Amino acid sequence: MATHQSAIKRIRQTEKKNEHNKYYAKTTRNAIKKLRNTEDKKEAEKLLPEVSSMLDKLSKRNIIHSNKASNLKAKLTKHVNQL
Repeated sequence: MATHQSAIKRIRQTEKKNEHNKYYAKTTRNAIKKLRNTEDKKEAEKLLPEVSSMLDKLSKRNIIHSNKASNLKAKLTKHVNQL
């Protein structure tokens, strides 16, 4: 167990950030699932920019790797175009 005050504070900060990052990652994953399950092209075209923006924010904050975000955006764009 950490005994220094700075180590204890760092543990608290890390737990708080983990919870914050987990929330945004899960929200984005749910949005991706919703977009993939959408059969209506107009609705999918409306959702795509929102999901792309969410993925960009996650990669900017290093919650997911930037290549993963790019791959997901490309696959989702391809899915929307095939509808």
